[in-house]
Amino acid sequence: MGRIVVTEFMSLDGVIEAPGGGETFKHGGWSFEISRGDEGDKFKLDETLSSEALLLGRVTYEGFAAAWPTRDGEFADKFNTMPKYVVSSTLEDPEWNNSTVLKGDVAEEVARLKQEQDGDIVVHGSRRLVQTLVEHDLVDEFRLMVFPVVLGSGKRLFGETSDKKPLRLVDSKVVGDGVTILVYEPALAKSSASTS
Repeated sequence: MGRIVVTEFMSLDGVIEAPGGGETFKHGGWSFEISRGDEGDKFKLDETLSSEALLLGRVTYEGFAAAWPTRDGEFADKFNTMPKYVVSSTLEDPEWNNSTVLKGDVAEEVARLKQEQDGDIVVHGSRRLVQTLVEHDLVDEFRLMVFPVVLGSGKRLFGETSDKKPLRLVDSKVVGDGVTILVYEPALAKSSASTS
């Protein structure tokens, strides 16, 4: 069975928009202005190498599909070869190899994917998708790389939910120039696992 892992570059005020640039956001590329150091780079590489699949919203998918196929190295090799699932009602024929479009009810499609795919299914960016996954309690782990900057505007990771979503901090560390890596799991996961 697979696990849905949401990994994000996030500002202190919760913004995840265009951390690497490439969009029209006025602060595009903001994550490159603060060093995450060798330890932060290793965290991202290890995360990628241990991933079994990518799950992305259409906008993030199209950005990745435009960038990664032309790159080399361990990171790019893994992204380019692993299975990729893109949630979209408009994308018909994805060209990035090993890509599958998930259509229909997002929660049902992702729940089915978790049953069919083993290992970590990692979600990068994809704000609207993440908000849907959070609403339906489908996220097994959040890995937030929080940069010490307040951007003041931009798309934020978390939106409104129908109820509160308690989380449990399972790991934290500071890397680079004050970048904090926070790893959370749903708080309910531990209590339900211990009773079964």
